[in-house]
Amino acid sequence: MYIYIYILMEQKKHIAIFTTASLPWMTGTAVNPLFRAAYLAKDCNWEVTLVIPWLSLKEQVLVYPNKIIFNSPVEHEAYIRSWLKEKAEVVSEFNIIFYPGKFSKEKRSILPVGDITETIPDELAEIAILEEPEHLTWYHHGRQWKTKFQSVIGVIHTNYLEYVKREKNGQIQAFLLKYVNGWVTQIYCHKIVRLSGATQDLPRSVICNVHGVNPKFLEVGKTKHELKQRGQIAFPKGAYFIGKMVWSKGYTELLQLLSKFQDELSDLQIDLYGNGEDFNEIQESFSELTLDTRIYPGRDHVDSIFHDYKVFINPSTTDVVCTTTAEALAMGKIVICADHPSNEFFKQFPNCYTYNSGKEFVKLTLKALVKEPAPITDNLLHELSWEAATERFIEAAELKEIIQEKTLSSPKPFMAMSSDDWKKSLEEASAYLHNAISGIEAARYAFGAIPNTLQPDEQQCEELGLPFERKLFDRRSAAPDTDLSKMT
Repeated sequence: MYIYIYILMEQKKHIAIFTTASLPWMTGTAVNPLFRAAYLAKDCNWEVTLVIPWLSLKEQVLVYPNKIIFNSPVEHEAYIRSWLKEKAEVVSEFNIIFYPGKFSKEKRSILPVGDITETIPDELAEIAILEEPEHLTWYHHGRQWKTKFQSVIGVIHTNYLEYVKREKNGQIQAFLLKYVNGWVTQIYCHKIVRLSGATQDLPRSVICNVHGVNPKFLEVGKTKHELKQRGQIAFPKGAYFIGKMVWSKGYTELLQLLSKFQDELSDLQIDLYGNGEDFNEIQESFSELTLDTRIYPGRDHVDSIFHDYKVFINPSTTDVVCTTTAEALAMGKIVICADHPSNEFFKQFPNCYTYNSGKEFVKLTLKALVKEPAPITDNLLHELSWEAATERFIEAAELKEIIQEKTLSSPKPFMAMSSDDWKKSLEEASAYLHNAISGIEAARYAFGAIPNTLQPDEQQCEELGLPFERKLFDRRSAAPDTDLSKMT
């Protein structure tokens, strides 16, 4: 008996990490799940598969920068692995597979097409990590996530409520979205990890920052510290901001602050870097300021052009945990950001200056421009690393407990239904209702889904090597939890 349990515990558990974006789109849900996969795979306990969206050529040009396109998933995978090795010097053995996706111009997001649970064979369906679980399940139609996988863990990346509030009829949309998010995450996830308190409260959730930074940023920080120790100027440049050039990514707040306090900040020069749909509009608006503001196309934050800036100004309040803020702190810079739940993790760093008002923003900005950044301890640098982030994730997601629970569990004796059984039954009924609604094209369209995304189209099937005709038949005739492999 004990030998049998030991053998089970020695076997690697399979983790499938599903996310909503992929490189070369330099967004948080492309970069952070990639690092999570790489660092979890370094742990001998896990066999890891990263599951990312595949876009057809006509949609790649809408999303990926610098006219980068891929003719096949093999080509795309090679690019991702090359980036991880060259840009981060991270070598790790994990699998990469693709699910069919389509880009929504309205939502500025990639949405899954068809039942993406099918990308993982049943025999490997043990632990699923859903990066942005609400996003992945709003329009999900197919196998119930909790039926397919033994454990489903969601990681909340995005403050969708804050984004929606800024749109037309935003308060009403945010009210509805709040309940939809709570519904889908409850019926499809066993546990939720919220990166910060900036996200909405969700059932079975804990707050923990489980993101780290590219180790390259930590190397820059150590180099700058060595320069200061030798009495050299480590940061000859002033202030900058980097972020996707859409108004909701902090540019609205920054423009308001700089416009209101132009006289007090007359000596400030700030450089802005980014690409995005609002680039031209943002460039025009900031050019009207009397301050010296310069707009540049986006670059990878690890680029050497950013190393010499001393002050990173990030007034965004739509982020959950801002990756660029963590990267700037890792490089040894002073960061000026709002006193907001999304920045709670960063308050432990002496170079993080948080403000509660416009006047305080001005005071801290002027202080940062003349003050040298404080040295960061090794312990604080470790907190920013992906090694520490992976440790926090394993603890917050209770991955070790999941292994023990699945290994040592035994069938329960027959007894009357407990309150937990009733809750489970209600969730299953609720999941069945969601599955029924999400299978109606008119209902999907009414709730914002991209039309005709119940199944991949012929082009997507061809690009991903999926059997198009067979899927058409199966999806129309099979029940959500039917084992398609048994149908002939």
